[in-house]
Amino acid sequence: MQSTSSKPPDREPSELERFRQEWLAELRSRKAAASTSGTVTSRNDAGEVDSPHQSSSKAVAEAPTIPTVLQRAIDSSSQVVAGAPINYTSSTYLLATPLPQKLGSALNVYRRAVQREQNGDLDDALLLYRQAFRMDPHVDQVYHREEALASIAAAQQINLQKSSASAADNPIEELTAKAQASLSVKSCAGAVSGVRVTSQVLANILAGFPDDLSFEPENEEEPVHLQMIPDELLVVFLRKLDTTSIERFASVCRKARVIALDSDIWRELVGATYQLPQVTRDEDLTSVLERYLYDYRRVYIEHPRVRMDGVYIATCHYVRPGLSDNSWVTINHLITYHRYLRFYPNGQVLSLLANEEFTPQQVIPLLKPTLRMKGFYIGTWSLTDTTVQITNLLDASGRYPLPTDDSPLPPSAHHFNSGEANRYTFVMTLSLVSRPLGRWNKMNILAYNSVRLETGDVNPVALKNERPFWFSKVRSYSVY
Repeated sequence: MQSTSSKPPDREPSELERFRQEWLAELRSRKAAASTSGTVTSRNDAGEVDSPHQSSSKAVAEAPTIPTVLQRAIDSSSQVVAGAPINYTSSTYLLATPLPQKLGSALNVYRRAVQREQNGDLDDALLLYRQAFRMDPHVDQVYHREEALASIAAAQQINLQKSSASAADNPIEELTAKAQASLSVKSCAGAVSGVRVTSQVLANILAGFPDDLSFEPENEEEPVHLQMIPDELLVVFLRKLDTTSIERFASVCRKARVIALDSDIWRELVGATYQLPQVTRDEDLTSVLERYLYDYRRVYIEHPRVRMDGVYIATCHYVRPGLSDNSWVTINHLITYHRYLRFYPNGQVLSLLANEEFTPQQVIPLLKPTLRMKGFYIGTWSLTDTTVQITNLLDASGRYPLPTDDSPLPPSAHHFNSGEANRYTFVMTLSLVSRPLGRWNKMNILAYNSVRLETGDVNPVALKNERPFWFSKVRSYSVY
């Protein structure tokens, strides 16, 4: 049994073929009328005609500049629309003259057809295209003219925004905005009432924090005694800790991070750390703070400083040939020695060269000014930007007498009345860098010279086997 169709069998194909023939005839006449401009309808391999939206959108996409698109829209618009001639000049186009009601309805139907075509509903799109062209035969021209107008307006808006942004990009205004953003008081419900100054990265993270921060227990059934302590008292506790403990506390939760950013905590650390010789006499602490917009935590992290809560150690190796009774056997000895540098806040530095008989675990507890062993030197140090200058390194192994006051005397103040006196002093220049984890934890030797005190002659010391100094934290060492 055959199913019957609700539509006449020959009605839809004949009507579709007539629509295609009319559309082709119109396109041929339009192509003949426009010698240099216009849209050309293409056919695919199946012999079907591309939709008017596809052919016209290709012409708009291939247009080299916006004025060309505008000129095409103006040139192709002086035709009869909805039975009446409407001359769309450049002035009426840019002023967006309201369309007639019938043309506006046809344009809405055409837009629906374009939307259906983009969604893949080709049957519905074809019916809507046919309905739109029945309402107005030139609706496609109006549609592409409106699209061109929208694209031009969008391009002008983008250019206007770019010009406004470039005009607002003033160094003075940018610096002022940064200062206002950095020095503003960040209030938080239940958080510290002090000033919380952060870098831009931390500020963006903190912006997503809720206002009602609290300490949450890992087990909901257990109480949180830390929640009972006022935030101001927590700040007092944190001021008694070192920086490592403060950052570990800040990594517990979001409220701990907010409390650890209190400026009172980092202000004391910066004030106690960045003093002579950490900064030069010409560069005081105020100029350093202004450079970082008074972000004390950022100053402590990013500004160069020699660390004093540990020791810088360089592990050096070299191969020494040995002796063998068998000519077929070659013996080589791997010799390991260590160089140690310990810095003090008063400008004093301790330098020790020890062989492999003394391990770092044995040397570090003994590395003090009272140490007396071979290879031990005491000098002075200063920091300029990222360059560490160590001068007046005198032999303090106990073989020669040393100055008795706290700061070592310059070479000109030493007297050589007896033969048992220091004849040489050493000068070392190093560069301070941060690698790869940690801050200011590596020192590279740039120069190492010996100075003869009697004549002032300077001779470089060979650095064939030397390696960089790496920082090792020591719990028993004081920060300042």
